[in-house]
Parts: sequence; C-alpha cells; structure tokens
Amino acid sequence: MVKAMTAAAAIPHFYLVDEVKLDALVNLRKTLQDSYTEQAVKLTYLPFMIKALSVALLRYPLMNSTFSEEASTICCRGSHNVGVAVATPHGLAVPNIKNVQQLSVVEIAKELARLTQLATASKLSAEDVSGGTITVSNFGSIGGKVGYPLLNLHEVAIGAFGRIRKTPCFAEDGSIYPASIMNVTWAADHRVLDGATLAKFFSEWKSLLEQPKG
Repeated sequence: MVKAMTAAAAIPHFYLVDEVKLDALVNLRKTLQDSYTEQAVKLTYLPFMIKALSVALLRYPLMNSTFSEEASTICCRGSHNVGVAVATPHGLAVPNIKNVQQLSVVEIAKELARLTQLATASKLSAEDVSGGTITVSNFGSIGGKVGYPLLNLHEVAIGAFGRIRKTPCFAEDGSIYPASIMNVTWAADHRVLDGATLAKFFSEWKSLLEQPKG
C-alpha cells in the first residue's frame, strides 16, 4: 500500500469538483425499494452511480484507459472493471466489479454486497482485486463533504462521492426549496486526459444521475 501510494502521488493529478442534484434518483430509489427487497438486494445509491459511470465511459472511453510510462503509450480498455474503495477493520481494500457494462443495477448491487462482505472478512481473492480500470470512493457514506482522491496505479481516473445532504436551492421562479445534493470530485491523470475531456465526461455522468431512467 505504501509503495503504491508513493508511486501514485508522483502522477500529475488534476481535479474537477461539482454538485450533483439527486432528487430524481432519491425518488427512483424509493419507487424501486420494494422490488429490490424482494430480490434480497440492499438498495443504496452507489450501484446507480456505478452504472451511470459505465454508460458515460461508452462515450468517453479514454477515461477507462491505462498509460505506459515506459512506452509512452495509452491503451483504452473495453471492460469496465470498476474498483470500489472499501473501508474495513483491516484497512482500505479496493476490489473491483468486473464488466459493469454488461450488468444491471441489481446485478451491480449484488456484486458490490459480495465484495464488501469479503473485504470486511479479509477474504478477497487475487481476482477480486486485480484488473481494475477505474475507481470510485464513496467516502460520504462514512462522512465528509469534499475529498481529493489519489489515482490507483494503471488507472487514469477516480471519483470521490461526498455525503448526500439537504441543501437550500433556488427554483427558476426565485423560490427556495430543499434539494438532495452530493459533492463529487473526479481526479485524472494529466498525462492522458485534459480538462475538457474530464469536464464532458463529468457532465454526462452527472446528467445520467440527475435524470435517471427506471
């Protein structure tokens, strides 16, 4: 872990931070909650965020690439193996959900639960923690509003999701209403990605969450 973080810190990071309004997703989750319960699936917001990430990657595949420093080459990867940072009693673990582009939200939720359980019990396999292509950190489930994550080696982007909180917002008519807001930070490798690409990807991902389709 120490060697990996030291190497990651040498990567030229840059960050983009924005707010995501999740009112529609909150309502969708409430609507689907009963059906998820019938399938013995714990319904959280993270599987929706991971699925939206995969959909956005289809439009911006460079976000799912890897950079070879020795050869100075960039390789875009077809599989969306999304790493999820999991806090355990034994330290941080980052298992990844394989081929998210082929999975439904329910399937993502089931795999996330499986990996989290294994991580907590220190029973993750080598397969569970290898082959990741992009990572997310849902630190807001523990606490915190804004975070600035470090990239994982062999990846060019990582997202950090803050706590969802009720925040006063202005409607078009000037009235104030409470909205469910989440602060999000995306970090990227500046050797591979520029600000415009990250901003377009972020905007696409944000739009998918703010206007979800059941």
